[in-house]
Amino acid sequence: MAVVDDVARIREAASAFADPGEEVSGVLVAETLGRRVYLCAFESPQGRAWLALDADGAPLAERRVVREAASIAALCELAEESAGGGDLTQLRARLAELRETEAPVGIEEAEAAAAFLDETLQQEPRVASAAYLDAIGSASRRLEQALGESGASPFAAAMQAALGSVEELTEDVERNHKLPLT
Repeated sequence: MAVVDDVARIREAASAFADPGEEVSGVLVAETLGRRVYLCAFESPQGRAWLALDADGAPLAERRVVREAASIAALCELAEESAGGGDLTQLRARLAELRETEAPVGIEEAEAAAAFLDETLQQEPRVASAAYLDAIGSASRRLEQALGESGASPFAAAMQAALGSVEELTEDVERNHKLPLT
């Protein structure tokens, strides 16, 4: 089953857990600790609530699983936003322009690395996982090196700087989970 079909199925299952005046506003899909977890966001005038569901649409209340799923989902989102300096389309256009106007040595390698990173990034909905995060990181580093970055990785620095945001989302999911976490 395609991820888009899974998300639609889980969204429907999650709607059964919506309180009056509340609606399912999103579903994040993560693979962690050997299982697929669907983090369902609920919106209401009172704010946002979360509920983690398993692949069968049953609620999950194990804190470690919910926390890991929220963390990997946030990390993958941030990695996608940071890849290629944050605007891969613009970078690719600039590389093509440089190839046409100046043809610097190594431009083909840089363009190939940018294309590879673009192919690595998956369209939403997608499954956030450690393997996907690693793939983005590897493709980003390949691009950085092709662009002549031999020192510290700007991508890694951006990810490190964003760890506070990851923790904020994780705490929000834990604090506002519809079921008590064990």
